[in-house]
Amino acid sequence: MQKHGFSIKIEGVAQDFGAFAALRNVSLEIKPGELVALLGPSGSGKTTLLRVIAGLNAPDRGRVLFDQEDATYLPVQDRKVGMVFQNYALFKHMTVADNIAYGLKVRPRRYRPSKTEITRRVEELLRFVQLEGLGSRFPGQLSGGQRQRVALARALAIEPRVLLLDEPFGALDARVRKDLRRWLREVHQKTGLTTIFVTHDQDEAMELADRVVVLNEGRIEQIGTPEELYDRPASSFVISFVGEAVALPVTVADGHVNFAGRELHIDTHGLPSGAAKVFFRPADITVASKGNGEIEGRVESIRRTPAGVRATIAIEGYDQTLEIDSPIDQAASLGEKIPLSFTKARVFPADVPDFDDIADGI
Repeated sequence: MQKHGFSIKIEGVAQDFGAFAALRNVSLEIKPGELVALLGPSGSGKTTLLRVIAGLNAPDRGRVLFDQEDATYLPVQDRKVGMVFQNYALFKHMTVADNIAYGLKVRPRRYRPSKTEITRRVEELLRFVQLEGLGSRFPGQLSGGQRQRVALARALAIEPRVLLLDEPFGALDARVRKDLRRWLREVHQKTGLTTIFVTHDQDEAMELADRVVVLNEGRIEQIGTPEELYDRPASSFVISFVGEAVALPVTVADGHVNFAGRELHIDTHGLPSGAAKVFFRPADITVASKGNGEIEGRVESIRRTPAGVRATIAIEGYDQTLEIDSPIDQAASLGEKIPLSFTKARVFPADVPDFDDIADGI
């Protein structure tokens, strides 16, 4: 079932809805057979970009190219694109088999396969999505996970070169989502299709995608592998949105970073003097030896984790708490005052939202 997927190139695409700019000069290249996630909060432009690629939206400016050919205004039916939606979009009055066959049966007569070929194709897809023997059932007789598999089989039936998924697991419970993520990755490896999926779930994007496109307010903040986004975030938005992050307000003066009267030994990477924020993750701060800490805190709570212990720390000089991870044999005691040092941190300008502000908009 291996296919060759299209390469996709987005050049300066913009899309406005009245006064609202959904996409602002977005450019992106996707390799044939690549699995790419469009990640961002609500209103970031990820679904609009997917619809532009699908041909459901015509951009106001810019171009979309499939294998170097301009497809900007190509009709949906001529794009060889399969689409899977969050709500499945199955026909309730049709059997599973008829739902899968629908895209083949509505083709113009000269392009329509024979009834025998359609039946063979449906049976092949039922086996492929692990629903063999369920073709005579109706969507209402299936679980949510099974319905999503039917939706995927219907998208694959037309033999697309590009597979597009819009929040495909959003309507499912956590366990089913996890199982289907693993299964979708296997499907991608078997088909070789160029695949793009939209999500606001960072875990989903980081687990599934070859590369992740992080969008914010209609712009691309960063494109990279999951490892690049986590270890080398390009902006304060990315480090706040991808993974857990804590932000401390600091001042930068001549290359020195100061917090609550203490100097933090953090590279500013040439950031100019002024207000800034230090961003770090729970694994990026450790308990220091006495007298060697950069900041101090008091242990407010402790909980066991699979990797060790996570402690909630109230920081002296600031009204925010932070969490740190440590091995069991190095865990501090409840109420204890401890010195802390950074193993890794990034400094960005201060005029950015905190993580909580971003999360509220998801």
